Amino acid sequence: MQTLFTFGRCLIGALSIFALAPSPLSGAESAPPGTAVTATKAKNACFADILAVTGVLVPRSEVLVRPDQEGWQISQVSVDVGDSVKSGQPLAQLARPNAPPGATNAITSVPAPVTGVILRRAAVVGTMASARAEPLFAIIAQGDLEVSAEVSAKNLAGLSPGQVAKVKVIGVGELPGWVRFVSPTIDPTTQQGEARIFVGANPALRVGTFARATVTLGQSCGIAIPLSAVLYGREGAVVQVVRGQRVETRAVTTGLTSDGKVQITKGLAEGDTVVMRAGAFLRDGDRVRPVDDAGASR
Repeated sequence: MQTLFTFGRCLIGALSIFALAPSPLSGAESAPPGTAVTATKAKNACFADILAVTGVLVPRSEVLVRPDQEGWQISQVSVDVGDSVKSGQPLAQLARPNAPPGATNAITSVPAPVTGVILRRAAVVGTMASARAEPLFAIIAQGDLEVSAEVSAKNLAGLSPGQVAKVKVIGVGELPGWVRFVSPTIDPTTQQGEARIFVGANPALRVGTFARATVTLGQSCGIAIPLSAVLYGREGAVVQVVRGQRVETRAVTTGLTSDGKVQITKGLAEGDTVVMRAGAFLRDGDRVRPVDDAGASR
C-alpha cells in the first residue's frame, strides 16, 4: 500500500512539471497568427505624364509651283511624284506657241523653288500653263513630315512647342519627334484644336498615313504602389493597409500610372505596408500575416 501511494505522488509530480513546461510553439517559435497576404511597402517613385494622340502624316511645309508667265505651253516634264529635287532644278520646260523659228526666248524652264520631294504633279505635256490654274507641282519642303492631330481642349492646354514625343507608324516603327505647333484656337463645334508633332524626312513615310504619337508633358514624383493594390468602389479608390498585423481600409487619391504602378497623391506615406492583391474578402480589423512575393513574413 505504501509503495502504491509513493508511485501516485511521483506520477502527479511528473504531470505537474510537464504542464508547466513551455509549449514548443509559444513565444518566438510560435506560428504567426492570421491569414497570409502578399504585401509591399509604399515607395517614392517618379511618373512621366504622357499624352497619346492620333493623327495623319502631312507635310510640314508644302510649296506650290506655278509658271511666272501666261500663254506658255508645257513641252517637257522632268520629274514625277515621289522624286527628290534640289532647289533650282528644272521641273518642266515651257515653249511659246507660234514662236518664229530660231527665237531665243521661245523656251523657258520651271525651276524648283526649294529642295524637297514632289508631292503632286499636274503638269501634262501639251497643255497650257497658267498661274490661275492648278499648280504644276507641289513640293514637300526638305521632305519633312509631321503628325497633324486633333486634340481636346483639355489636353491641348498641356501641350507646348518643344515637348519630346515618340511617333509610331504602322510598317515603320517608332520614330523620335517633338511638338512643333499648338493651335491657339479651339473649334467651337468639336471643342478640339490642332497639334503638329514634327517627325522629319524619312523615305519610308507616306503622306496620309495614320500615326500615333505619345508626348511627354512632364514628370511627377510621389508615393507609388502596385495597381493591383487599389480597389475602386462607390466612394472612390481605397487600399488595404496592414498595421499591427491587422487590416485597415484607407481611402486614397490616385494620380499617374506607369508600368503596373500607380501614384498615390493622398492617403499613404512612404513605408506604409499595403496588401498587394487587395480583395473584398478582407475587412477592417482582420488579423493577417503579411508576406513578400518570395513568401517571407514581413
